[in-house]
Amino acid sequence: MPIYEYQARDTKKACSHCREPFEVLQKLSEHALAVCPSCGAAISKIISAPRVGSSQSNFDDRAKSAGFHKLKKVSKGEYEKQY
Repeated sequence: MPIYEYQARDTKKACSHCREPFEVLQKLSEHALAVCPSCGAAISKIISAPRVGSSQSNFDDRAKSAGFHKLKKVSKGEYEKQY
C-alpha cells in the first residue's frame, strides 16, 4: 500500500495535525481524503519525492560470503578483482 501526503489548503483554518504535511497509508482503490480526520478542514494531496535510499545491509559482505566476485574497471577492457 502506498503512503500519501496531505496538507491543509488554508493553514489559518487548520489544526496542528494538518497544518504541516502528514502521511496516510491508503490502498490504491481508496479515494483521496478531502478533509482532515482531526478537525475537518479541507486538505489536498501533495506530491512528494519517493524515498529511495542506499541499502544499509552490507551488500558487499553478503555477496562475498555467497561466492560472488566484484570487479573494478582499471582501463579499457581491463578489470581488477576486488574480492
